[in-house]
Amino acid sequence: MTGVPLTARRTGAASRRAAHRWSVPALWLAMVTMGLMAGLFYGFSIAVMPGLARADDHTFVQAMQRINESIENPVFFAAFFGAFVFTGAAAVAARRAGTRSAARWIAAALALYTVALLVTIGVNVPLNDELARAGDTGLAAARAGFEDVWVAANAARALACTLAVACLARAAAPLRRDTGT
Repeated sequence: MTGVPLTARRTGAASRRAAHRWSVPALWLAMVTMGLMAGLFYGFSIAVMPGLARADDHTFVQAMQRINESIENPVFFAAFFGAFVFTGAAAVAARRAGTRSAARWIAAALALYTVALLVTIGVNVPLNDELARAGDTGLAAARAGFEDVWVAANAARALACTLAVACLARAAAPLRRDTGT
């Protein structure tokens, strides 16, 4: 540090302190929104889809169409996009605060959530859109092309989000220790 001017050292220290101040709130927001997403996907895996698996084709298709219509709302989108934004912000804050261990765990959570986003955008949403176009005829074919793939993709994103929550929880220990909160 001898070659670094005193003002630069103070600015760096001030920047780290500022990052410390918002790293914990960002992490908590990431944990809450990620937990909401993990819970949503988990609930579909253990209750919604097994329950609908017992329904006839018409009921299954109609129920999934209504679910897919109703889930597109501000509360869902706040958690869905918030998990990505807050996890990214927490990673940046932890890195800037110099808490490398926490930053690595948060980055792992961000990578896992990115997997969940890619599965959602690449598999679940296109299947939802295809099912939305299903008419009253050919419901068995619509269901057959939807159900198994959608359920497997949902299980993958449930697992990714659950592992992301675990990574965020693991990040909390070094971050709280390093920030003194």
